[in-house]
Amino acid sequence: MDGTFVLHLIRHAQTLGNQEKQYIGWTNQPVMPFEAQAFPEVTEVWGSDLLRCRQTAKVLFPNAFYHADANWRECHFGEWEQKTYAQLEMIEAYRNWIDDPFHIAPPGGESLEVLGERVERAVHALPDGKEFLILTHGGPIRYLAGRAKKETFWEQQALHGYRYTLVWQNRQAFKEGAPCISFSAEPLMANASM
Repeated sequence: MDGTFVLHLIRHAQTLGNQEKQYIGWTNQPVMPFEAQAFPEVTEVWGSDLLRCRQTAKVLFPNAFYHADANWRECHFGEWEQKTYAQLEMIEAYRNWIDDPFHIAPPGGESLEVLGERVERAVHALPDGKEFLILTHGGPIRYLAGRAKKETFWEQQALHGYRYTLVWQNRQAFKEGAPCISFSAEPLMANASM
């Protein structure tokens, strides 16, 4: 297959839950007001079906058709949704999950291994093409960046309002698990942050 395969991964703008350091995986919170330059020339964007991604896309890409896919959602934190570390730190099941989040899931939620499987399905479901803009969450971005750079999930950053660009030699290289040939990160919002 000729030509590079490029994923531009954008983390949504902050929500109140993000500011309060809550787990808000599948909790459908709106974004807080934010400032950003719009890109009216963009005609298509893919991403999570959750409100915070749709709202961020509407501001950044006001003329784009939004292809919503639940596979781009954040990790489902189950019973720990909308709770903070301080509220959970004394719970043994939570401490076990912190120690091994790839194999242990929150009660009623999913492990990071399941998150990775969903994200792989989302990428493979993208139509023919070489370059995609994707509005998603911290977990999917960290998963793909770690996969692309051959680093761990925990070594990756996924700041709100940033675009992370991953480039592979071609789409087949992505499918085969090859490392990316280029990685970059840039802020898109005036108040981009953790």
